[in-house]
Amino acid sequence: MVQTVAIEQLTLYDLEQQFGLQEVEDNFFSEWQGDWPALTAVEQERLTRVEAAYANLERRSLLENTVKLAVVAPLLDLAGVFLPPFYVTTEKTVEIVAEGDEQILRGRLDVLVLKDQLWVLVIESKRAEFSLKVGIPQVLGYMLAAPVSGLPLFGMVTNGSSFVFLKLVRQGGPRYARSKEFILDQDEGLARTLQIMKGLAALVANS
Repeated sequence: MVQTVAIEQLTLYDLEQQFGLQEVEDNFFSEWQGDWPALTAVEQERLTRVEAAYANLERRSLLENTVKLAVVAPLLDLAGVFLPPFYVTTEKTVEIVAEGDEQILRGRLDVLVLKDQLWVLVIESKRAEFSLKVGIPQVLGYMLAAPVSGLPLFGMVTNGSSFVFLKLVRQGGPRYARSKEFILDQDEGLARTLQIMKGLAALVANS
């Protein structure tokens, strides 16, 4: 009997056991450490407004949709992914079948940036205080369900104040790595996040 499981219930252990996913280190995900060009004065000013908006909103409970509106949307705009060759869709249903076709994993991704190589997940929780560790297995599960190609996939997980980037390669068995965690109001974390988003978008656009 085929069993359907929500992707939101996945753990990293589940992905390792059911799909052979492996975490690797070394230089596998060197892209996030690239020496990207400095942000313009206009971009810096926009990020300052995002930080101010977040500081105002976090005085109350930050809901998922508020995080998307106040933080994620401006980052996507500044990274250029609302323009060709990209387009953005939301609440996309994805499905992945485990080995032996005994289990179907199904879920809805908050934000998907297409050419099908760049995935953005706002943690599907009711409060932004939830750890990014909740969202990492989710976005990896979604990325495993993407159309198979020889190109790497990139993802970002955020709760509005913290950001982690992921890289997944499926040829030769699925392998992934993650960046360090960037904090919105620490060590220019938001600026660094935007630089990485712009860099990954450029890589995907040119692939």
